Amino acid sequence: MNIVNTFSLQSNRQIKINFDGGDLSSDAGLLLIKEFSAKIGFKKLIKKKFKTNDKSVRFHKDDENLLQMIYQVISAYFQDDHADELAFDPVFQTILDKESLASQPTLSRFFNRMDEDTLIQFDDIDKNLRDIIYSIKRPEHVLLDLDRTLFGIYGKQEITELERKGLENMIYL
Repeated sequence: MNIVNTFSLQSNRQIKINFDGGDLSSDAGLLLIKEFSAKIGFKKLIKKKFKTNDKSVRFHKDDENLLQMIYQVISAYFQDDHADELAFDPVFQTILDKESLASQPTLSRFFNRMDEDTLIQFDDIDKNLRDIIYSIKRPEHVLLDLDRTLFGIYGKQEITELERKGLENMIYL
């Protein structure tokens, strides 16, 4: 078995990942999500299939705003006002290929431009993503590592009732 010490991302060859315990960032995991996104063509799909009915020329385009919000939500920045905190975040700048992110007011205006057409576009993007994912060859083997946590269960939850009946040794999923 080979151990990968350092590898480059296909989405950005300048980024190299290794496991030597260097500088840490709580959002650096987004780089791996960006890599997966690049492999399935997610950004190209959004750019091709998504636009609002607003014809204004904007510095932050609709597809870029949508990608920014998707990455923000993935990394638990759920509110559009988090964009102000992230405007010059190096990880977000890297994954979005931008010098600065859209601000909270820009994202709020972006959300206000959503309508029934954008919902139809989201449905179409979803269908295209499913086709892409389903076309990927399935692995021959899947390893599931299932462990029971050490946290107690309280109340009238189903597992609590089973434990009370003496089924302590069952497998928990």
